[in-house]
Amino acid sequence: MALKLYNTLTRQKAEFVPIDPSNVRMYVCGPTVYDYAHIGNARPVIVFDVLFRLLRHIYGPDHVTYVRNITDVDDKINARAARDYPGLPLNEAIRKVTEATENQFHADIAALGVLPPTYEPRATEYIRRKDGREDMVSLIEALVKRRHAYVAEDHVLFDVGSMPDYGRLSNRTLDEMEAGARVEVAPYKKGPMDFVLWKPSKPGEPAWPSPGGIKTPGRPGWHIECSAMAGALLGPVFDIHGGGIDLTFPHHENEIAQSRCAHGTTTMANVWMHNGFLQVEGEKMSKSLGNFVTIHELLTDGWPGEVLRFNMLRTHYRQPIDWTKKGLEESQKILTGWFAHEGLNTDDRTSLPRDVIDALEDDLNTPKAIAELHGYAAAKEFKNLGAALGFLGFDGATLRQADARAAETAQSVASTVEPLIIARLEARKRKDFAESDRIRDELAKMGIALKDTKNKETGEIETTWEIAR
Repeated sequence: MALKLYNTLTRQKAEFVPIDPSNVRMYVCGPTVYDYAHIGNARPVIVFDVLFRLLRHIYGPDHVTYVRNITDVDDKINARAARDYPGLPLNEAIRKVTEATENQFHADIAALGVLPPTYEPRATEYIRRKDGREDMVSLIEALVKRRHAYVAEDHVLFDVGSMPDYGRLSNRTLDEMEAGARVEVAPYKKGPMDFVLWKPSKPGEPAWPSPGGIKTPGRPGWHIECSAMAGALLGPVFDIHGGGIDLTFPHHENEIAQSRCAHGTTTMANVWMHNGFLQVEGEKMSKSLGNFVTIHELLTDGWPGEVLRFNMLRTHYRQPIDWTKKGLEESQKILTGWFAHEGLNTDDRTSLPRDVIDALEDDLNTPKAIAELHGYAAAKEFKNLGAALGFLGFDGATLRQADARAAETAQSVASTVEPLIIARLEARKRKDFAESDRIRDELAKMGIALKDTKNKETGEIETTWEIAR
């Protein structure tokens, strides 16, 4: 079976044909390093890690180039740095924030079983370069020269009207986008949809010599960075560009406009892939709703990284996903059951079952691949199960670590919890339910969940406990 991928640009699923099979090239938008990555950020990281693994399997590990960027110049970074390090010069504070946040991001996604990309460029490394590679300034200069961008009041803006088929990716006309978009009102814009490629820096902010003959130092807009890094590392036209569906417009639309108009090409990437939205317990994730969940919080709460990864892959990447505690519990139960089989070998690639590869080659159909794993487990085909789990990024390490931590924690609190449970049972026997409830509530505040069951032989109530998440 040939690899087929759904292309947002054509709105069709088609056979994937690389430009050069000896160097299959993929770019995926990475994090802006100002805070912990939320669980929605984890979805493209996991989805495109699976695609990276599949491409390496099909074309060979040395014939796939995967670029995932780090955005380390942004207004949110500046605000966080000023807030957290008010006594430091802003540039020094920014460096502290970006380095710490990037390190935390790497630690969090490593727990999710994610392979490192081939390249992970930082945006600030591609503003102005001395090694001859394309950078943001040279890209902006090319756009100005080709009359797709213009200088106005120390800004450089992309002239959207200069690109007749702008909006093709998001499948909207310019009139529709103008009617529905929230755009910055600025008197120096030629058109309301024109977007910033370069802007002047405020005093104390990071600044670089400006393009377009502008004397005031400045910094790039958001969209130009991905065009520059992708162009420098993958070329003006490459195979696959991925990211969340929320980036389709305006970010990816603007990337296409910049890259095509600067290079004079008909496309930037041949295939555009977007993962669906993520909700938490049926609602849009939002700090105001109190359901904003980070990868780090879930890991700290004791959820193994492999459980987070598996829970994500149970839903097809293009479909919306509802992230729930029940789903996590089901995922942990499934994985724990599979890894309970002694001798399960996740390093074996000689037994990699074709059914799993076939499912993944059908537009990354991970739910179908997981259904195959259930079948192997039911049929006790543990060689196939182990090989497929390993290929999908599971080795059981985070499950074992979580079990060890839970056992250690349980042992440390048992001396406090068990006397209280005994006291509660004694209160129930003498029908002092007020005292029984008080002890139960006290244990609940300690994070202890109780489960009462009746012994079928003696008829007495027995209580077990666990540390609740």
